[in-house]
Amino acid sequence: QVQLVESGGGLVQAGGSLRLSCAASGRTLSNSFMGWFRQAPGKEREFVAVISEDGINTVYAVSVKGRFTISRDNAKNTMYLQMNTLKPEDTAVYYCAAGSPPLSSLTRAGRYNSWGQGTQVTVSS
Repeated sequence: QVQLVESGGGLVQAGGSLRLSCAASGRTLSNSFMGWFRQAPGKEREFVAVISEDGINTVYAVSVKGRFTISRDNAKNTMYLQMNTLKPEDTAVYYCAAGSPPLSSLTRAGRYNSWGQGTQVTVSS
């Protein structure tokens, strides 16, 4: 069974940057889509970004496109999320996920079967 561990969260001022990492152990994820989701207090978990198995194809939520960059290093079994120009509305717990969702369901949290424990990102105004 794969285990996912996020790191890199923290407190940053608006306009700042953070880089999240998601390290996988237990088995290789080179054959899995990997994604980032986030959940703010009182809100549902929402899609942020997803990257294909080979790292070539990516999809972003409209709210983060142009500011966030998802990437992966299959040799290290690790995925990243570079977050720039952060806004207070980006404040949330960020989760990484892995799975093999249908292409029509890449943004649906329920289609991923492995999750990390989450890392808090807080952006102050």
